[in-house]
Amino acid sequence: MLHSLYVIRSEQNDPRHNLALEEYLLHTVGPGQCILYLWQNQRTVVIGRNQHAENECRIQALEADGGHLVRRLSGGGAVYHDLGNLNFTFLVRTEDYDKDKQTDVILRAVQALGIQAEKNGRNDLTIDGQKFSGHAYYKTGRQCYHHGTIMVDVDMSPLEKYLNVSPLKLQAKGVQSVRSRVANLRDYIPGLSIPALEEALIAAFGQVYGLPMTIWKESDLDRTAIAEGQARFSQPEWIYGSSRPLEVSREARFDWGILRMDFSRADGVITEAALWSDGLEADFLSRVPTLLRGCPLEETALRERLGQDPDSAPALIESMLSLLLEK
Repeated sequence: MLHSLYVIRSEQNDPRHNLALEEYLLHTVGPGQCILYLWQNQRTVVIGRNQHAENECRIQALEADGGHLVRRLSGGGAVYHDLGNLNFTFLVRTEDYDKDKQTDVILRAVQALGIQAEKNGRNDLTIDGQKFSGHAYYKTGRQCYHHGTIMVDVDMSPLEKYLNVSPLKLQAKGVQSVRSRVANLRDYIPGLSIPALEEALIAAFGQVYGLPMTIWKESDLDRTAIAEGQARFSQPEWIYGSSRPLEVSREARFDWGILRMDFSRADGVITEAALWSDGLEADFLSRVPTLLRGCPLEETALRERLGQDPDSAPALIESMLSLLLEK
């Protein structure tokens, strides 16, 4: 049962530092605690845990402009951050995790500023059908987080310059480009500042949970552990992953997200596999290639192998089978 609330603002705009601080808070959040972490990145594309870096981002254009490509722990799709965007993360133990309550903090804060927003789709908040906040989720052991973006005054021009949005996603949304379906809060509240939004979020955090709140500073934390995490998030192997071409590549959009499966086979057995997806089930999706290697390319064997994973989800398995067994 929750008994304590904590708020911390990052002191940096470096995305690798901010992801490391988020990971540190994830691993250190204690029983009965809920942390609200607020952070900003300067000119950054953040891709989901299982996304293909080059498919999602025009990396050379981003880096030529001094931007950063980073990969987060959670699933979901690629997003662009600049200093007109505020990121939030709720960190809590599984027994106290409440996605609806956490989302209500964001909605209540925005409503207090004079905007009527609503939840739309699997992980978006919208105003008049325009997305201003996208969310993603992650769990490891008994710790979990819920994080997302809040667009206040984001420069929209780099969205199409840096992001490669799958035509499958745009078709599903019924729009022609990523810019046509997003909006800034300043479009509705001229002059809204990031500090004003932060204060509204902190106030809503206390109102929704009705518990005492403590403000933390980074100096209260283990800077060595955060620096070690920053080094991991900076590694090219983590950011870019492997994109070695395999024999077969199949892609489709499902209710839960986009799935691309690449694999090679010999004598009816999968010899190598790769998976790319914006699905939210980050850990399970990341383990699928290992599960598939050495498995006969046959429905019963595939279903059994994929079902062995403790985080496997029936809807995802059915989607994978449809691509693997496609004639």
